Amino acid sequence: MSLMAQVPASRAEWAFARCEAITRREAKNFAFGIRLLPPEKRRALSAVYALARRVDDIGDGDAPPAERRQALGSLREQVRELVEGRLPAGAEDDPVLVAVAAAAERFPLPLAAFGELIEGCEQDVVGARYETLADLVGYCRKVAGTIGRLSLGVFGCPSWVEAEPLADDLGVALQLTNVLRDVREDQAMGRCYLPQVELRACGLDERLAGPPEALASVVGRLAAEAEGWYRRGLPLLSLLDRRSRACTATMAGIYHRLLQRIGADPLAVTRGRVSLSTGEKVAVALWSLVGGGA
Repeated sequence: MSLMAQVPASRAEWAFARCEAITRREAKNFAFGIRLLPPEKRRALSAVYALARRVDDIGDGDAPPAERRQALGSLREQVRELVEGRLPAGAEDDPVLVAVAAAAERFPLPLAAFGELIEGCEQDVVGARYETLADLVGYCRKVAGTIGRLSLGVFGCPSWVEAEPLADDLGVALQLTNVLRDVREDQAMGRCYLPQVELRACGLDERLAGPPEALASVVGRLAAEAEGWYRRGLPLLSLLDRRSRACTATMAGIYHRLLQRIGADPLAVTRGRVSLSTGEKVAVALWSLVGGGA
């Protein structure tokens, strides 16, 4: 039976509209990129984002860890039902679940990837630390490689086998950029994603206490590592249709420029949130539309 068999088409349109509003409000960079897509693909990616945002909001919430883990467990069960082709009980009034179900009927979304995303968020809830860069990359694959794969399901491509690992690698690149950009914000939340072995080598602990040049060394090295992940993931662009390529190049381009700014001045992450102006984002989007890379 169809996931949406019991849901009127008008309900799906309501759900997509709600998810698009969530995306515009909560994800400026993501929303900037997906506006280049045809409406149906844009709505589907908004649904993907809205469910991913729900996972993040639970993980970053103020509830005690046990309650957050329970909420993530409940969400995992709902995702499992979607994977098995059933709309969870009571989901007809949940715009996010309705929109994801509708998107999954129109596009080959690998819905099981949401389960991996939840696993990564559970690591945040328990305050996981990452001993090595490989450990951090494993986390990045769960929380961002999954979004790359889900996005690929919407974009479509001639060869999933060829494109899937590239989408995963590009997701890692974007998440490593996030990790570097948000070093101080994460520290304020009691989180440290920087590899412990890198910190120790520079005489730092997870509180990042120590001389500024030590932190600059760690951030600079990880920025160089992230550049490698962009090189591995960006060949995905050549496998996408023009508008999907422009969308992906815009999102990747915005984050890549953030990374380049951090790499040029590693201590910028200690002075505030590194960002691009609206004008800079427009320039990235225009360059992407005319065929430029990220």
